[in-house]
Amino acid sequence: MRKQKILRAAMVGIGLAAATALLAGCSGGGSSTTSTGPVTLTFQSLAFQDTTVAATKKIVADWNKSHPKITVKLRQGSWDNVHDQLVTQFQGGTAPDIIHDEAADIQGFANQGYLADLSKYLSPSVKSAVSKDVWKTVTSQDGKIVAAPTLLQSYVVFANTKAFKDAGVTVPTGSQLSWADFQSIAKQLTANGKYGVGMGESQPTAGVLSLSLGFGGTYFTNKGSTSKIHVGDNELQVPQTIHAMAFTDKSIDPVSLTQSASDVLPGFFGGKYAMYVAGNYVAQQLTQTAPKGFTWAVLPPLAGSAGTEQAADPQTMSVSAQSKHIPQAAAFINYFMNASNQAALGEGDWLIPASAPARAQIAKDTAGKNGWTAILKSGENLTAAPFQAAANYPQWNTQIATPAFQKYFANSISVAQLKQQLTSGWNSLG
Repeated sequence: MRKQKILRAAMVGIGLAAATALLAGCSGGGSSTTSTGPVTLTFQSLAFQDTTVAATKKIVADWNKSHPKITVKLRQGSWDNVHDQLVTQFQGGTAPDIIHDEAADIQGFANQGYLADLSKYLSPSVKSAVSKDVWKTVTSQDGKIVAAPTLLQSYVVFANTKAFKDAGVTVPTGSQLSWADFQSIAKQLTANGKYGVGMGESQPTAGVLSLSLGFGGTYFTNKGSTSKIHVGDNELQVPQTIHAMAFTDKSIDPVSLTQSASDVLPGFFGGKYAMYVAGNYVAQQLTQTAPKGFTWAVLPPLAGSAGTEQAADPQTMSVSAQSKHIPQAAAFINYFMNASNQAALGEGDWLIPASAPARAQIAKDTAGKNGWTAILKSGENLTAAPFQAAANYPQWNTQIATPAFQKYFANSISVAQLKQQLTSGWNSLG
């Protein structure tokens, strides 16, 4: 992609002091004025669930009502093609002012200068609400903050509590669930044509790499702009355990490994699987669509030899470096990041806010029901993962890692071949 010159709109017709005053006024939600006159900002949102779309529209409407000189207009994007869409928009100079994406996708854009540095624009309250580990996921190689992290996903184990009771197996409690205990419980719950686990792995890379952090499996080391791949014993623990459970223990339905998470859900509802591993956001579907009488719980976070760490790959809010209104766009992000807004979005998407005050608000709003206590707990050890800083990760994910893991989980290649394909494939990207 052609590197664009970053437009320093903060220095065009508005002094640094005025920009600071603008941000201070906007981050609190109050009306503010600017010497540049009325401006209109485009915000490309990827929200797609009805509840989250409604929450996003309300945030924008509330902002526009209290900030008549800075109008935000929503533009709908899609998670399915956001990367390619942004490539086209940046190259054509048509990128929206405010960009919704995820941390794992933005580093390449940041390295090429397409995203504005928000370091001096983000309010102290926004910075202090998010952990240092999560801020690392949106910080470029040269130390610039290129996004505000919003919502996070963890991978959790859902349990059909009736299936546990019928099998005489105690539902695990506590602060964590080891992979060894998870494997043992799955064996106990496998009988009479029913499996202990259904696990949709049609798009396995993000989940495998995230859960591998619990074994110290990092897959990548980064130094400056150079990222090197390493696939050793720690990196292979999670895929090997899943493979063994499917083809040795036969406690994971191997067909489920070829399906998406949503494809596996009916089997969980129907009693085919006693446990179901998926992103925590599936709790929304369980709450809203489970059959009458179906009882479920979220089990403690899965733990490997290094603990319960998972990758923090937050949804993000960035400002295009091509925008003519960077301070104003950043001011909207400050507003977007306040606790009540993030809590509304988190509850709408059943995702975990990066903001600690927003998580506290969700805990209060939900009283921990419908799995929220365990879901929020699973977000405590989310951390920056090396793959997020690897500029070629999106390409490696789709073109190399995903087909390699798919073949391994279909039992069509060996673990040695998996390792070779992941490694040589990365090296071939240059």
